[in-house]
Amino acid sequence: MFQQLTIVGYLGNDPVMRYTPSGTAVTSFSVATSNSYTNNAGQKVDETTWFRVSVWGAQAESCSQYLSKGRPVLVVGRLKPDPQSGNPRTFQRKDGSMGASFEVNAQNVRFLPSGGGTVSYEADMGDEAGGAEDDEIPF
Repeated sequence: MFQQLTIVGYLGNDPVMRYTPSGTAVTSFSVATSNSYTNNAGQKVDETTWFRVSVWGAQAESCSQYLSKGRPVLVVGRLKPDPQSGNPRTFQRKDGSMGASFEVNAQNVRFLPSGGGTVSYEADMGDEAGGAEDDEIPF
């Protein structure tokens, strides 16, 4: 079985690096993604989803050194489910409402340019994009 998750968003906090007892670096940070749409009532809805990301090894050290709150990143990894339920980790907020935390073990983190420039994901994929026309489905 295989799963892969790709997230493009902004860091919600500065990365925090620590070391395991065996000396392996691990860096943690949160990433916010957003989605805007118009609902059936014609109202604009802004939706934000948060992910807690863990990066390991040499890549963890780079993330700790070069990333900071507000920087855009592309994260490729896998979801880490809650060991007890197999779902996202749930918790109760201070106001009594329920929340969920989507935890990701990163396999690759790309630092994206900041300053409002757009980044083409297909350009980063190289030949994998397949060169399909905009109106063609590549499968």
